[in-house]
Amino acid sequence: MYCPFCQAEDTKVIDSRLVADGSQTKRRRSCEICQSRFTTFETADLALPRVIKNNGERQPFNGSKLKRGMLRALEKRPLSSEEIDTLFGKILNQIRTSGVREIKSIEVGEIMMDALRTVDSVAYVRFASVYRDFQDIKDFSAEINSLNKEKPSTKKSKK
Repeated sequence: MYCPFCQAEDTKVIDSRLVADGSQTKRRRSCEICQSRFTTFETADLALPRVIKNNGERQPFNGSKLKRGMLRALEKRPLSSEEIDTLFGKILNQIRTSGVREIKSIEVGEIMMDALRTVDSVAYVRFASVYRDFQDIKDFSAEINSLNKEKPSTKKSKK
């Protein structure tokens, strides 16, 4: 691994830990030339299917685009970075283990909505509102009502 500060070829691994539900390795490194320290993340480079867009166009899977949408839905929600990384890893794993060479963008969106529904209903409604192109308040209301039917709400008392 090249040092990002002095571009030296030799860096030493100081510490390694599993993160994101064991699908990623976090390594703390030190440059043997300039003594700078930095962190790297290592993941397995497994093939993801190509995405078939609504217009029929086929594109390589873009994980960063998917994560951006997820982060936007989870903005200002009470999930830690590690919980978000774990959730994203589960989504990618579900897509990867589907065993298909191509997947429709609609299916990717449904996988994302199912994952968000399990961790944060507000983030789920945010994502669904963009993904399903809600046009008015009735669309929001219908989606919230469907969530309430799935699991009874538990009211939290504020102190």
